[in-house]
Amino acid sequence: MPELPEVETVRRGLLPVMEGAVIARAEVRRPDLRWPFPEQMAERLTGARVTRLARRSKYILAELDTGETLIIHLGMSGRMLIAGAPTPGVFYHDEVVPQKHDHVVLHMDNGATITFNDARRFGAMDLAPTDGIDRHWLIEKLGPEPLGNAFSETYLAEALSGKNTPIKSALLDQRIVSGLGNIYVCEVLFRARLSPTRKAGKIARARTSALVPIVREVLSDAIEAGGSSLRDYRQADGELGYFQHRFQVYDREGEACVTPDCSGTIDRITQSGRSTFYCPQCQR
Repeated sequence: MPELPEVETVRRGLLPVMEGAVIARAEVRRPDLRWPFPEQMAERLTGARVTRLARRSKYILAELDTGETLIIHLGMSGRMLIAGAPTPGVFYHDEVVPQKHDHVVLHMDNGATITFNDARRFGAMDLAPTDGIDRHWLIEKLGPEPLGNAFSETYLAEALSGKNTPIKSALLDQRIVSGLGNIYVCEVLFRARLSPTRKAGKIARARTSALVPIVREVLSDAIEAGGSSLRDYRQADGELGYFQHRFQVYDREGEACVTPDCSGTIDRITQSGRSTFYCPQCQR
């Protein structure tokens, strides 16, 4: 599942061809993905100008001059592919080559074509009033953005106070902080030298507070690298993300810990049905 860095990378790739442009024609080629598309989605998108392209957690938000916002969730295998970009050579695809799993196609008035391709159909699109977007059922319960000011040392310490769940599970709780997923929480906890099994509410406040800059550092590094490509994820220009080459613990079971003078090896355990990778010697 693409996490915040992957979604932010896709948003930045779409920005030059989508923000400020008009959707000259929208094609919706099936009635649903993970959930049914909103009624008359193609008609409601056609002729609308994208006034702002934003992101909330793992959702891309295309604000329209019609007073609605197009909510895009990539799901497990969703990709936003760009062809015919107005600046030659900027994007990987020079022409539109229809694929089997092209479900929504946006023909922009600047000559670009944006295609939502999703082989597993776990992605989603919806339209909602822009002035009520924070009350949309996909968004209303999300915690603060980890790269925003609301995600502070004081906030996180108070949010985790009294929690009896493991710190790994707490950081994956989208109500506490939005956008973090399995990969980046593993990397964050390694850099913080915190065991993923520690009870969140029993960690010293100083160590809890120290997680905030580490979360921001890991996410910023991942965005700079274009995200992590493990299976289906690609950037909007068709290129792979490269942060997987910087993993220090994730997917490195049995390998030597990268910490200098540490003789430990990376272990894998299962927490809430997900694989957790960590160094039992470094992380306490």
